[in-house]
Amino acid sequence: MLKPVHLLTLRAVCRSGSFAVAARDLGYTSSAISQQIAGLEKDTGLVLFEREAHGIRATAAAHRLVEAGGRVLAALDDLDHHVQELATGTAGRLRLGSFPTASVRLVPAALTAFAASHPRAEIRLEEGEPDELLGPLAGGDLDVALAYEYGLSPRRWPDGLAAHPVLREDLLLLRPRESGLGTELPSLAGARWVTSREGTAGALSLNRLCAAAGFTPAVGFRSNNYDVVRELVSAGFGVAVVPALGHVDDDRILATRLTRRSAYRRVVALHREANSNPLLPAVLAALRRAVPGDAAHVRPVGS
Repeated sequence: MLKPVHLLTLRAVCRSGSFAVAARDLGYTSSAISQQIAGLEKDTGLVLFEREAHGIRATAAAHRLVEAGGRVLAALDDLDHHVQELATGTAGRLRLGSFPTASVRLVPAALTAFAASHPRAEIRLEEGEPDELLGPLAGGDLDVALAYEYGLSPRRWPDGLAAHPVLREDLLLLRPRESGLGTELPSLAGARWVTSREGTAGALSLNRLCAAAGFTPAVGFRSNNYDVVRELVSAGFGVAVVPALGHVDDDRILATRLTRRSAYRRVVALHREANSNPLLPAVLAALRRAVPGDAAHVRPVGS
């Protein structure tokens, strides 16, 4: 039977690319690390590392074992924290991942309410785009991750993850106030556009919106920071389509809701189906309650 400590050691060596660094991180000697890896290779019958003149190289089998073992280690980690809670009477630990817009407009209110009802809980926040958060979520480094999908770019979340709808936001067309530009997309075929990085869901959604209007947008600027997008629009460098949470009122900009039925973005809270963290229901409820009640073009969505 595989030993969890050997899986932990394997993950540390694969991440660091060095027995010595893994030994330092885990508090072992290099000899102990080498012995654990040798024991794991014996137990599995796999060659996990190729020894080279100047170091080691993890094999494909090692990476696959780390991926598969991550789910086991995540379950053991959840169990360990649950046992600690039962033994000490503390409220446990929650690790939340969020994309930047939600970190500004949604997370602070949710964590404030959550902390008020669970004052002894340890809360950690990691920020990243949804695709950057899915790996840590599946591997057990996060308990919950806020992610999004556009109506014109729907997502299929990985197997083993549960998705809880949090909110739905309209997409807004931004134009400089003094530009004289209209509100219908076909009239903007000759305009210069500001959008998110190429290959992102936001950029893909814009391309599909414009394609339905009969043209390909001429993109002049790209940024995933909506403050940057808004400043570029206000300065007259182009027009943009942004989700409602990504916009704040600005006297220099005209913001108009796009009326196409698929012109929206949906925010969901993801967690592993097997995650037994007892704080999960509380944080999911706090996220839903934190949807800004006074924000135009944003509507809460029940799970």
